[in-house]
Amino acid sequence: MITKVDSRQSNGNVGVAQLDITPPIGIYHRMWGAAKHDQATGVHRPLMLTVLWMAHSDEPSEKFVLITMDHCILDGAEIKAIRKLVSTSCNIEEKNIVVSLSHTHGSGWMSRSRSNLPGGELIGPYLDGLIQKCASTAFNAMNNSQSAFVTFGSTRCNLAAHRDYYDETSNQFVCGFNPEGLADDTVLLARIENADGKCFATLVNYACHPTTLAYENTKISPDYIGSMRELIEKETLAPCLFLQGASGDLGPIDGFVGDHKVADRNGRQLGFAVLSGLESLAPASTRFTYSGPVVSGATLGIWNHQPLQKEVLDSKKRWGVKEITIQLPFRSDLPTLEETKAQLLHWQHEETKALSSGDQTSARNYRAFVEQMTRQITRLSSLPGTKTYQYAFQLLIWGDSLWVFLPGELYQMFQINTRKRFPSHSVIIATLSNEWQPGYLPEASIYGYGIYQEKFATVAPGSLEVLLETVTRELKHLISGFK
Repeated sequence: MITKVDSRQSNGNVGVAQLDITPPIGIYHRMWGAAKHDQATGVHRPLMLTVLWMAHSDEPSEKFVLITMDHCILDGAEIKAIRKLVSTSCNIEEKNIVVSLSHTHGSGWMSRSRSNLPGGELIGPYLDGLIQKCASTAFNAMNNSQSAFVTFGSTRCNLAAHRDYYDETSNQFVCGFNPEGLADDTVLLARIENADGKCFATLVNYACHPTTLAYENTKISPDYIGSMRELIEKETLAPCLFLQGASGDLGPIDGFVGDHKVADRNGRQLGFAVLSGLESLAPASTRFTYSGPVVSGATLGIWNHQPLQKEVLDSKKRWGVKEITIQLPFRSDLPTLEETKAQLLHWQHEETKALSSGDQTSARNYRAFVEQMTRQITRLSSLPGTKTYQYAFQLLIWGDSLWVFLPGELYQMFQINTRKRFPSHSVIIATLSNEWQPGYLPEASIYGYGIYQEKFATVAPGSLEVLLETVTRELKHLISGFK
């Protein structure tokens, strides 16, 4: 007979700090190949930087800083500069610092390589300031840290949908809503409160590409994450951190539009689901316990929340951090820089011809192909001249939670299977963490069909499956250290 139900909890020192990091209007903003504009014309909602400080002790190796921000992609050099400065400012090891991006496509592409384009002159100063802001906000989170209890839970939201859709008319795969595809609707969430029971932060981990707004949007935007965060923070009076899950093949059902109302509606859909889930969480440091029958009109079975025993509370402080690097092979048919540069010149020539003839539709398409080749050159130029990609990721065990911080854009298969393998833990999967490379990590079965994510994947088929098995093994090692 089951007489007790435990919620998943963690206990330690936690601090949080938040800052507006919205770029200036007029900065280079073009993120979409089909976009006609280059510079941001306004701000839909502010971009935010939210830092979570977690510590098991005062030792540099037993502290962890999670920096979340509303950006799509940052170059590896910018991430390294952020981690280095935060390490120095907060006396913490760099391997225990994670920069995780929401991946909003409404933020614009903040890369110094775009400095020669309209509004690009604003990128360098903005990034220089962003690095400093990350360090100062992390320092504030550290100084705000206090003894805290974290209660984890989950809920469901059907905002995200499968986005590999086969268009039978044009005989090709497109990136868009697939009504027949599987979509993980899991929302993992957490309430963080102090010893007095006051909530001072919440966490949302959900897998859905922030691509409500696409090429018609000319304003800086956090996409659906903005209205979601606003709704939650208004209700809880506390900062909300968002972590992007394994969303390589997931996006909003209603997306690729220019209407900000749609992005706000998508965000409220997720936000209300989160608020419902937060309300369902058990009180911190308690266990739901069956206390026996009470005779009434019927004989009632009474359950109530009982304080946890000291030895159980101590288990919520379990702590371990590990950084792992594995070798993932590059795909054998990876284009060369020379081939890509030749394609770039070809599409630039075609765009010029289309513009000269007044064919605006073709010109837009060719400009998109130019953008694709430009981005591919950026990707290929940053890859090491080796046969394998050194893929580094971080793992954290804290109480009843497992945190997995991964570079790139993983297919949902990864998070579904990882969570199935660790049913007694809350498993946070945060992609776009510390690096965007190696780009997409699709499951092996989709290679060869011409799907967008596969075409621009740099690693070989089977890489995602290798990563899944490696993470599973390493998490088991972390858990076994406390048995």
